[in-house]
Amino acid sequence: MSIEEKQKKDQGRKDQQGRDPESRDQQGKDPESRDQQGKDPESRDQQGKDPESRDQQGKDQESQDQHSKGQESRDQQNEAQVSKDREAVQRKPARPGRIEMPPLKELTLPEMLDRSIRHFPDRPALGYAGGKISTYKQLGEKVSRVAAFLKENGINEGDRVAILSENSPNWGAAYFGIVSLKAIVVPILNEFHPSEIHHILRHSGASALFVSERLYHKVEEFNLEKLNVVVLIDNLAVISPEWGKDRLRRLYAEGSRELKRIKHMALKKVGLAAADIPGDAPASIIYTSGTTGHSKGVMLSHKNIVSNAMALDQIVEVDQRERLLSVLPLPHVYECTIGMVMPLLIGAAVYYVDKPPTAPVLLPALKQVRPTVMNVVPLIIEKMYKGRIMPEIQKKWALRTAYKIPALRRKINRKAGGKLLKTFGGELRMFPIGGASIAPEVEQFMREANFPYAVGYGLTETSPLVAGCSEKDTRLYSVGKPVPGVEVRIDYEQTGEEHGGDPASRKARHGNGKVGEILVRGPNIMKGYYNDPDLTAQTINSDGWLRTGDLGEFDNDGYLYIRGRLKNMILGPSGENIYPEAIESVLQRSEYVLESLVYKHENRLVARVHLNYEKLDEEFAAKGLSQTEIREFIKELLVTLKNETNASVASFSRISKVIEQAEPFEKTPTQKIKRYLYVSDREQ
Repeated sequence: MSIEEKQKKDQGRKDQQGRDPESRDQQGKDPESRDQQGKDPESRDQQGKDPESRDQQGKDQESQDQHSKGQESRDQQNEAQVSKDREAVQRKPARPGRIEMPPLKELTLPEMLDRSIRHFPDRPALGYAGGKISTYKQLGEKVSRVAAFLKENGINEGDRVAILSENSPNWGAAYFGIVSLKAIVVPILNEFHPSEIHHILRHSGASALFVSERLYHKVEEFNLEKLNVVVLIDNLAVISPEWGKDRLRRLYAEGSRELKRIKHMALKKVGLAAADIPGDAPASIIYTSGTTGHSKGVMLSHKNIVSNAMALDQIVEVDQRERLLSVLPLPHVYECTIGMVMPLLIGAAVYYVDKPPTAPVLLPALKQVRPTVMNVVPLIIEKMYKGRIMPEIQKKWALRTAYKIPALRRKINRKAGGKLLKTFGGELRMFPIGGASIAPEVEQFMREANFPYAVGYGLTETSPLVAGCSEKDTRLYSVGKPVPGVEVRIDYEQTGEEHGGDPASRKARHGNGKVGEILVRGPNIMKGYYNDPDLTAQTINSDGWLRTGDLGEFDNDGYLYIRGRLKNMILGPSGENIYPEAIESVLQRSEYVLESLVYKHENRLVARVHLNYEKLDEEFAAKGLSQTEIREFIKELLVTLKNETNASVASFSRISKVIEQAEPFEKTPTQKIKRYLYVSDREQ
């Protein structure tokens, strides 16, 4: 069922009044306990079953399917997951108290926000944890002022306006103010080097810039006089191009009148110009961090973004009472669509922290907000698992021994999961994880702990979500099913695994063994790469299928499994397909390994590992080892890692050597290792 069809089906529903009768206070607190809280943890699990029984049920179902379904049926299901095959994937039954709204007249960002403002004028929208939060009505007024100000300063339809800032309520106000004018947002990742930021401003042809005081130094050397206007996003005040960072910092700290605020300058309102913006109009150009060493400008339309948020709304149980704590960078499409647009679509509240999200900042914020939803990348939960949970288990002999027994391990994990929920504020209903693959042992822990994690897969080019599932429908090691309205198929041209691939590898993993490149088609597919028609044509074929460059396979129930990147795939000595990411996941089962990278060097497989030095230092200190003994211990550890890994992989996937990587690997903003920095093309 398409998004449009779903809207028509909902149109007959009677709209309720704009304010929820059980309105929370400004912190977004619900006077009633969330229905998932206070219950036995098992009640959150699928059909109330133990996590292991879910896995067994999936395995039994696969076995039955293999006998009952014909080969032709399996091939059709695995090779093309089309929207008509997923008509059964309807929106989850609405939670009591969810306010339904009439369908959007047009799938545009201003239309979406305007609808939420009409229905939830006094509900909290965007704010800081522990601080003031704007209501939807106040957000709408601020967006109108931003739009009016930009228009008065010569920003017109199609102009590009950049945002370089940490997450904040004003980031969202600037974003929607820009698109309300039919102008195009260019969100810039904070981690980019100044030279990259200057390149993006030039390449996009930006006419205006919203920049934070903390990041102003990155554009100070850029010729800002070329821009129509530069706005300090912290307080929406106009910046003079002649000012240096020191003067700006002083004026901002003093609250100087020299900083003329938009609030007092934009007296005329232009409103949210939703009616005359077509859904296919460009809304954003996102320059990806990339793993090939250069940025690409991904053009996303209004319909790309809004349809993707609506597709997610069909597969998860969320409503206007949700509270999100945003810790991922808004310039990344994952947090922008799923962490900002989607909550505003349903009338929920989003909270930010006003400092970098380190543990001392996050812990009090979690207590203040008590989020019900929190988007993360795997690294966040993996650090907590390896840095806090496992050390507590390993330091006690009785727990360490009991943890080796599956039944006892599940009980220990369930207790640890309860403590983890309290760390996140105690009311977490959904913990979406995306941006990279989850370490297998960490996902197994979350399942056994009944921790409400949800998974998804996507790309910047797909706005981002391609596949996903709710916290109740996860399947171990899978990223879920294609979301409603999106088609996914597997292309075997470069892998040659349409008949199942290597039996030894297939036996060790989930899925059907038919690995190929993931192709995607749907309303979420980008318009193209900005000013790069050749690359666009290489990426999207004439039938609208986008080549993701990712390798994957389906199981017999339509769940998708990611196997790595096509460009990372290594050919074995006899032409076998070797997926380095699979070997890395085995290496990282070790409590001593935080990160790893497998590649081919001189026709042999080599692994680099960044060790858990905090754990090692504790052990060395407890044993009183000398520097010579420490070096010998690490040398032996690397040999042990090699042997243990080789015992768990196919013969052609065995590594010849494990090398210590003393410093953490350099990563993209979504915490993916920049492989190209460590592996040359000739070594692949």
